[in-house]
Amino acid sequence: MKTRKIAIMGFGTVGGGAYDILTANREYIRNTQGIDIEVRSILDRNSAPLSARGADVSLFCSSADELAGDPEIELVIETMGGVEPARSFIIKMLEHGKSVVTANKELLAKHWCELEPIAKAHGCGLFFEASCVGGVPIIRALGESFQGDKVRAIYGIINGTTNYILSKMSKEGCDYADALKEAQALGYAEFDPTSDVEGFDAAYKLSILGSLAFHTCLPYGRIYREGITKVTARDILNAHDLGYEIKLLAIGKRDGNSIEARVHPVFVPKDHPLASVSGAFNAVYLNGDFVGDLMFYGAGAGAHPTGSAIVSDVITALGGKKKYCDFDNCGKLDGSMELIGDFVSGYYICVTVDDKTGVLSRISTILSDNGVSIKSALQRAENNDAATVVFLTHSANEHSVMHSLQSIAKLADVRSIDSMIRVL
Repeated sequence: MKTRKIAIMGFGTVGGGAYDILTANREYIRNTQGIDIEVRSILDRNSAPLSARGADVSLFCSSADELAGDPEIELVIETMGGVEPARSFIIKMLEHGKSVVTANKELLAKHWCELEPIAKAHGCGLFFEASCVGGVPIIRALGESFQGDKVRAIYGIINGTTNYILSKMSKEGCDYADALKEAQALGYAEFDPTSDVEGFDAAYKLSILGSLAFHTCLPYGRIYREGITKVTARDILNAHDLGYEIKLLAIGKRDGNSIEARVHPVFVPKDHPLASVSGAFNAVYLNGDFVGDLMFYGAGAGAHPTGSAIVSDVITALGGKKKYCDFDNCGKLDGSMELIGDFVSGYYICVTVDDKTGVLSRISTILSDNGVSIKSALQRAENNDAATVVFLTHSANEHSVMHSLQSIAKLADVRSIDSMIRVL
């Protein structure tokens, strides 16, 4: 049996996890898949990460040119993260005829349509199962298991950091800042958590998942994005009182030639499967026109879950498969598609008002005049002659709700509009 030689670019958490699996399960993979895989080179800034993981330091390589020029290496794993130098290195590998397996969601969201034609032109593949939802095989499912179905909707908890923070707030009643500090202490959140908590990470992943699901390039820059930093302990309490949990969801929907793509906090009914996804776990809930509802659940990050997805792609690639999506309109929506901004949703609205007769009626009138129907309302007395009023609306247009809030904020007896969160 011929030994197939590969390289790893970036030997941090994910690259190291893939190496662990390839090393520990080499004989198992050889016996079950008929492929003998050897890690020939590891590219990093220095050899310290290799020593720390117990890898042979003789595998260390400091030059992408050296990897690209090695004729024995036929596939390269990229786990460097970020756009550069990862993009330049991947292009170099593809141009030298080496297939690439990557976990880099930001790079794919921004440059997927640039990289795929290069891979195709040089007869190699670009694989990215590990870019979304860690070890959960959602990319392969979308690409290979729905050939006869039209995917109508995706609802994803696809960022473990924000799900951990919101789960902690829900279980312990703590505020966002305290939950973030614990997430950072446990390694779930970075020192600079912006990409996670402001929804960028989830938007990158939705761009990839939506492009696959809806068979058109879904530009990440066109995705509506809102993070969790404004979610308060009071919002969590109100959600519980009304029968909901709050989750950061990535939502993609297609209806004919219209597509919705948005990332933001959502009130999820407690009896919905996504409401029970807690901690750093991820889940993707899909609806197909014939298959119906499906949910994929599992560890969304980590060395070995993500490494498992990488190894699966390595085996697939070395088995001879080429991975292309070939969108006709690279970097933009197909000309026949329309991305909807005025989407329809239910809404949770929390307002602090003067505790006076008639305030609730005036707010209700503004909502009604804008075509927004109230489903339920709660009122709580506060200190300083104030009251908190909470509304849940029936489904309404986004623009109608935003216009209503602008008018409500101008009422003399409205002190503040504290929260607006959409409802699943």
